[in-house]
Amino acid sequence: MSRSTTRLPDATIEALRHAPFTYAEVGATADDPLPSGYAHQRREVVVGRGAQRFVRCAQAVMGWQVQLRSGIAVATSDDPIVDGAIARIAIGVGPLRLHAPTRVVYVVDEDRRTGFAYGTLAGHPESGEESFVVEHRPDDSVVFVVRAFSRPGSLLTRAAGPLGPVAQHLVAGRYLRAVAGLPD
Repeated sequence: MSRSTTRLPDATIEALRHAPFTYAEVGATADDPLPSGYAHQRREVVVGRGAQRFVRCAQAVMGWQVQLRSGIAVATSDDPIVDGAIARIAIGVGPLRLHAPTRVVYVVDEDRRTGFAYGTLAGHPESGEESFVVEHRPDDSVVFVVRAFSRPGSLLTRAAGPLGPVAQHLVAGRYLRAVAGLPD
């Protein structure tokens, strides 16, 4: 079952399109090593085999299904994802809902790799970048890879101390399960 994004108001899109990123290393999830001074995360899971599975997973990734199927609400400027898309992701309920503005910093559109990365904007509880890429590897396996670097970007996440990275690890696990659980 596919879940849906909502459209951000035009004024919000315009404001976030010109907002500065909250970190200097924009695009660095595409490189090795990830930048120093941040917590790093790299997780992957085999999600199937074959070209058909690759296409299915790639479409889901580019349609915000990683986040939506993980229980995260997505309000966005673009669905499917394009370079420069604005998104405000939200996790939690009611007054405990955290809103996190992001902007897509790059899109991967290759024969055997598809995905994107987004970076944090002011108001996001973290500072850094996260990428979501599906790979169709030479052994015919389809692998979903999440890479991220981050550090606390708000008083709330600084106060969380070591619980912040634990929460990020748990959310990344939800991302992996969301893609692995996609129907064929």
